[in-house]
Amino acid sequence: MRNPPPIPYIIDIEASGFGPESYPIEVGIVLNQESYCSLIQPASDWVHWDKQAESVHQVPRPLLFTHGKPAQDVAEELNHLLAGKTVYSDGWVVDKPWLIRLFETARVRQQFTISAIEMILSEQQLNIWDQCKLDIIEQLKLERHRASNDALIIQQTYIRTLQLTY
Repeated sequence: MRNPPPIPYIIDIEASGFGPESYPIEVGIVLNQESYCSLIQPASDWVHWDKQAESVHQVPRPLLFTHGKPAQDVAEELNHLLAGKTVYSDGWVVDKPWLIRLFETARVRQQFTISAIEMILSEQQLNIWDQCKLDIIEQLKLERHRASNDALIIQQTYIRTLQLTY
């Protein structure tokens, strides 16, 4: 009997909008028994703001200035938690550029890798992913659309699909 694969570390990033001028406003990660979440203070040249994105994540821009951390602090905290590891995203195509923007603005070298969650899913897991994710969302009943909640949903969906297909 083979051992199941390890539970992946998951990252989710919320942003100021959906286009190329958008920037990260919140990052959440879920490790094995630990999670991390932080709002990010916009840098002086981060000015784009999309009201549609705000309505999704429910974080008004002024809140980022009062409760967000500077990009350098967030980048250093992420490196501390994830150094040498791979973290997975279900929105890699947007999360990776936002992460790059965070680290470039912070002038900190990223010490971990981000990859698409699809890279570690079997075909069987992919086939049941969407339904399992809906089931997990219903089961967890999380009230807020936030980065750490989204990361938890992704990790729990991975676990459920693995249990059903392994």
